[in-house]
Amino acid sequence: MSILEVNNVSIRYMTGDFKDIGLKEYIMRRLKGDYHVREFWADKDITFSLEQGDMLGIIGTNGAGKSTLLKAISGIMEPTKGKVVRKGNIAALLELASGFDGDLTVRENAYLRGAMLGYTRKFMDETYNSIIEFAELQEFQDRPFKQLSSGMRSRLAFAIASLVRPDILILDEVLSVGDGAFRKKSEAKMREIIAGGATTILVSHSVQQVRELCNKVLWLDKGRQVAFGAAEPLCGLYQRYLDKELTLEQAAELWEQGIPAVPDIV
Repeated sequence: MSILEVNNVSIRYMTGDFKDIGLKEYIMRRLKGDYHVREFWADKDITFSLEQGDMLGIIGTNGAGKSTLLKAISGIMEPTKGKVVRKGNIAALLELASGFDGDLTVRENAYLRGAMLGYTRKFMDETYNSIIEFAELQEFQDRPFKQLSSGMRSRLAFAIASLVRPDILILDEVLSVGDGAFRKKSEAKMREIIAGGATTILVSHSVQQVRELCNKVLWLDKGRQVAFGAAEPLCGLYQRYLDKELTLEQAAELWEQGIPAVPDIV
């Protein structure tokens, strides 16, 4: 039984409407016949489903619509068309370093973020030391948060958020935070969560990371669904596209024909 179903989801942004220019300017332009609204579809007709324990990697170059799709899946925004069906609780790690108060200390921000995620004070008291240790911020606990580097901020956010045990976990580039050692530690933490049965969605620019962690892949390009399926062959096809061995059209055609992504196919 599917734990997540995305059915023909399309997300439209409107540019040039009165919300952007103000009511007065809107009236003036309408009177002059100079009012134009443009549509931009960030995602168009995206369809896939996931079972419990699946780990989906979403790949695609910048502007593919990956982050916008995650917002629809997590419930932050409603699709313009189509439907998202979720079963169980969902946790989304999006824009990790946002939402902190720069004037509060690291310790105070840890408790603040925990409260925002629904953790009790008792739970935070019990887990605070492990959070700080995981984030490698033992020497910075009483410093103002604004003194931390962007990497330190992301590490703290990841350490707090990875305490959750959701049915569906959404990760947007969060495994790229910190140095190489911390990335390995964060990947190990995600493997632990996945092993616990969570269905996970990962957006990453690292094809190798997606190939190693995920069993399914969704390839997007300019808001369109290029392919959805098993990770190994699809990652191979995507890498050949990145290496300019194949055009987007050739890659999509090969996938539709069911041809695996081996180097000797042209």
